[in-house]
Amino acid sequence: MYTRHFMPKMGSVRWTAPSAVGFGLWSVVVTAAFTFGDQTWLAFPALPISILGTAVSFYLGFKGNASYDRMWEARKIWGGIVNTSRTWGTHVTAFIDNADDDAVHTELVYRHVAWLTALRIRLRRSKPWEHREPINDHYREAFGTLDTSDDALRQGMTPFVDATELDWLMQRQNHTTQLIATQSRRLKELRNDGAMDDFRHMELAKLLETFLTLQGKAERIKNFPLPRQYATVNRWFVQLFLVLLPLGLLGSFESLGEHRVWLTVPITVTLAWVFTMWDLLQNYTENPFEGLLNDIPMTAMSRGIEIDLREILGETDLPDALKPVNDLLF
Repeated sequence: MYTRHFMPKMGSVRWTAPSAVGFGLWSVVVTAAFTFGDQTWLAFPALPISILGTAVSFYLGFKGNASYDRMWEARKIWGGIVNTSRTWGTHVTAFIDNADDDAVHTELVYRHVAWLTALRIRLRRSKPWEHREPINDHYREAFGTLDTSDDALRQGMTPFVDATELDWLMQRQNHTTQLIATQSRRLKELRNDGAMDDFRHMELAKLLETFLTLQGKAERIKNFPLPRQYATVNRWFVQLFLVLLPLGLLGSFESLGEHRVWLTVPITVTLAWVFTMWDLLQNYTENPFEGLLNDIPMTAMSRGIEIDLREILGETDLPDALKPVNDLLF
């Protein structure tokens, strides 16, 4: 997540420079052929191309709304995880009466932090439709979101579950679901031991159900992309419009006077930058769990939950809240 009020202008320009330069060179070729090669047929009527540009804009608007909805839903899911986690911590410490209640409270709270860790790492494991270019993996490495291996998962959960349980978990396919299932079995044991009554057991069980629901919603966004036909056709339409754009500008600028036809080049570059930037922003926003600039800051949110829950346990040796590094928070 980018935390400054505005993104840097030069960084945004560099992001889209290759496409803008490519279409700029195309406009130079077209304009030179029109001016020096007497290829007057290259001057297309502006009206059809402007209609195409309007249609592309509407299509980009639709895709932008869909991409933003995916990102905002992901943020609401993690907001729900934050709120329900705090409720879990307060209810666990208040509802469970046991001869060794401090150890039980710590066990249930720490296992929940392990669940947060497992969920975050699993959600950042790459999918075929996400951005896996070498440059993006380089950024992930710099951001600390690249390593989603089983070793990283084991290391992340080690402080929060005992070695026997951790070994058992690492043999399972869906670690997050198994952690919730273990919590459920543990609550049943505590109920049978008389550490809580039926009402309190039901309230805590409802919280586990909520965690599973939120996990499922996050997995739905992660495992089902914005339909590829929309993303693909959108890219094709933008490229088609930018290829035809200088052809539609030639006649318009030629009518303004001698040499004005070369205004085709800077106008094409400018519009190529605008449309390419628009398309790229939507393309990256649609994947809110891929560990890049537009990612939901799951690591920072998990750390905040951990601090809250361990304070509820009465601990004082707490980790620091994560702060943005180079205006980025993950």
